[in-house]
Amino acid sequence: MLAIIDYGVGNIFSLYSSFKFIGEDVVLTNDKKVIDSCSHIILPGVGAFADARRKLDESGMAEVVKEQVKTGKPLMGICLGMQMLFDKSYEYGEHDGLGLIKGSVRPISEVIPSELKIPHIGWNALEFTKETGIFRHIKNGDHVYFVHSYWAADCEESTTSVCEYGAKLTASVQSENVYGCQFHPEKSGEVGLNILKAFCEL
Repeated sequence: MLAIIDYGVGNIFSLYSSFKFIGEDVVLTNDKKVIDSCSHIILPGVGAFADARRKLDESGMAEVVKEQVKTGKPLMGICLGMQMLFDKSYEYGEHDGLGLIKGSVRPISEVIPSELKIPHIGWNALEFTKETGIFRHIKNGDHVYFVHSYWAADCEESTTSVCEYGAKLTASVQSENVYGCQFHPEKSGEVGLNILKAFCEL
């Protein structure tokens, strides 16, 4: 069974529906005992980093996530959920992340041309930079859907794909059993469903 962490922030309904659609046994929960019984963990997230990080702490899920990672279970962070995996975020100040992947989250305005719109919204091709199990059912150049104003920087060691938006922006990461997608697999059609399917097969 797969657990989607419920901490009051996230693209939860579409994610839950996507896993149901591909036939996965999925539960939306903030119950540690239930999460302990699950084989795979999803950390969703939308909105502001500081607010989501606070809610993750207040719900007790920050420590639960770290504990689950130590057991070796596959964990995937999606969008803001991925950003929280890193050491720090510089979104309206400086905020600590979960420290599960080395790197920092910074404004894309620092690296893209000024004429490009922020947030970066739309479909972009994935450019693979490293092998990762979650891409086993898709191919280099497949398109996925992004909505973000911040990106994961200083994380070349863990970067598994990038996208082009005036600069090469981190699209996905992996560090051992910790995975992250800046894009939304649950909004990326068949390609996204195949990524979620591959994650469940890990």
